[in-house]
Amino acid sequence: MTNFFNWWVIVISLGNIFACYWLIKWTMKKRPQETEVGESTGHAWDGVEELNNPLPKWWLWLFYITIVFALVYLVLFPGLGNYKGVLGWSSASEYNEEVADSKAKYDPIFEAFSKTSVADLAKDAKAVKAGERLFGSYCSQCHGSDAKGTTGYPNLTDNDWLYGGEPDAIKQTIMMGRNGIMPAFAGPLDDKGIENVANYVQSLSGRKVDAASAEAGKATFQAMCVACHGADAKGNKFLGSANLTDTTWLYGGSAGAIKKTIAKGRSGKMPAHKDFLGEDKVHLLAAYIYSLSN
Repeated sequence: MTNFFNWWVIVISLGNIFACYWLIKWTMKKRPQETEVGESTGHAWDGVEELNNPLPKWWLWLFYITIVFALVYLVLFPGLGNYKGVLGWSSASEYNEEVADSKAKYDPIFEAFSKTSVADLAKDAKAVKAGERLFGSYCSQCHGSDAKGTTGYPNLTDNDWLYGGEPDAIKQTIMMGRNGIMPAFAGPLDDKGIENVANYVQSLSGRKVDAASAEAGKATFQAMCVACHGADAKGNKFLGSANLTDTTWLYGGSAGAIKKTIAKGRSGKMPAHKDFLGEDKVHLLAAYIYSLSN
């Protein structure tokens, strides 16, 4: 925090506290004797007159206590600009302590699981349950709590894998992440060319399309698409290119969605979790994901 904002926070914080004290003193009236009645506010209704009586002493002291508490708190804890407080507490230090305690408690458990293969762990109910909790914390935001994904995020419960569904491939995906890129062809192809290729792609999975358009699209596909998707259009796991002959579509399999994919391309990123989770947790997480489709 810059020096200006450091003093800005200090002045605003302390100014508000002392302003509250001043307001109490300014509005406080001399407490009447036991037999006296507070002065009238001038408001009366149905024979009932509103009186301006001071606050009860116990209530007034509560206000003073909150002011003292605020000042003591700001001495002990950070709250005044760059001042760190007498106790030296910080949210970062507390987080690091909690992480250290968690590692000391749970790392031996994950380490024990890591000595068993992913395939064997997938058959261990206890390991699968632990992996499910990891998935709920770190993966469900994208793939859903049921792991069935949504548009742009793969379904992990079927047997359709862009980069392979073997244990080592799944673990590699989680560890290092993936960057999937489908280039846009709106420049090299005109609208008719895109429609032809889209018709050909739809025909690969048995759909009824315009035969002449699909035939024209086939020639374009063989010239521009086989390098990634292969001559048989079944994709390439080394590149993460999709199999176009089945009925599984990451970004939607409607005619419009396919045309949009061809025209504008697609870009997908699976973040790497190696540094964040560590290999032992990734190993257990891979076992859970492997169990979903096996």
